[in-house]
Amino acid sequence: MKDKNGIKKVWKAGFIEKTVELKDKTLLNYAENQSNGKMPLLLIHGQTGAWKNYWPVLPILAKDFHVYAIDCHGHGKSSKNPSKYKSKLMGDDLIWFIENIIGRATIISGHSSGGLLTAWIAANAPQYVEGIVLEDPPFFSTEKGIRWEKSFAYLDTYEPIHRFINQNDETDWVLFYLKNALWGKFIGKNGMNNIIKSATKYRKKNPNKPLYLFYLPSSINSMFYNLDQYDVHFGESFYNSSWFEDFNQSKILNNIKCPSFLLRAKASIDKDGILMGAMSNEDVEKVHKLIKNNYLIEIKSGHNIHYEKPKIFIETLQRLLGLINKAKTSA
Repeated sequence: MKDKNGIKKVWKAGFIEKTVELKDKTLLNYAENQSNGKMPLLLIHGQTGAWKNYWPVLPILAKDFHVYAIDCHGHGKSSKNPSKYKSKLMGDDLIWFIENIIGRATIISGHSSGGLLTAWIAANAPQYVEGIVLEDPPFFSTEKGIRWEKSFAYLDTYEPIHRFINQNDETDWVLFYLKNALWGKFIGKNGMNNIIKSATKYRKKNPNKPLYLFYLPSSINSMFYNLDQYDVHFGESFYNSSWFEDFNQSKILNNIKCPSFLLRAKASIDKDGILMGAMSNEDVEKVHKLIKNNYLIEIKSGHNIHYEKPKIFIETLQRLLGLINKAKTSA
């Protein structure tokens, strides 16, 4: 498996997996490389992922940064506590992590929902943030009542999660997801039925391993890699919008003062009016205008830019580091 072999390179690059316990007993799992005085970098993965999703970029980033790649609440080996699946509570815990574990201002890069958290931290704790990279975050497409029910994330993940939680026929979320995945319509009914059959056999034969189907592209298999450690109630908090309590998107973006890079992956509106991507063109333009010191980079890539286009992702972080160091030198 490609991801498994990639993780071996991460360990070889000097990363160590650790866990820290907060005062309320919340556990935050993360991986860290050796410092040697380098600029700290906090990586916040997207929904259904884990810190290990960053394996394609971690060995290279370790050369320039003191990297902290974290498992968010409800993901990986971090605590699964639905009462904490809110942007403010998660943001506060990550600020605690910066204060107590990293110990100095850091660069933060967040993917997808991790990008929403990155923006929240930059707006609410600017003293701890040197600069940020927002990797294809779903700003404004996540506002319930506007276009939410016409977005890929809603139809592919959150609505199926809501149905999964409220049924008793299928206990395996991975198989339930496959039966309802929006991308299945591009493969066709017969093709998806064959995928589901082989996935069912694999799950029965390998109950303690993540699903891996050799004939599917790595971008899809990588999605399965950490899915067994994902708490579906985290997705439910997006379905009912409880995650967005105290999350004024325009205000947050307008309050970001540090250097920022917005990475936007491919997106389109299909014939049914569904947003196939994280943000529409209008969303991207709005985000770019609201952040005062923002650089916009459009990339021909799927949603997981750091996985599909690792070189561009790494170069963006190196560019951000250069801007920060230049500003400090000239100050």
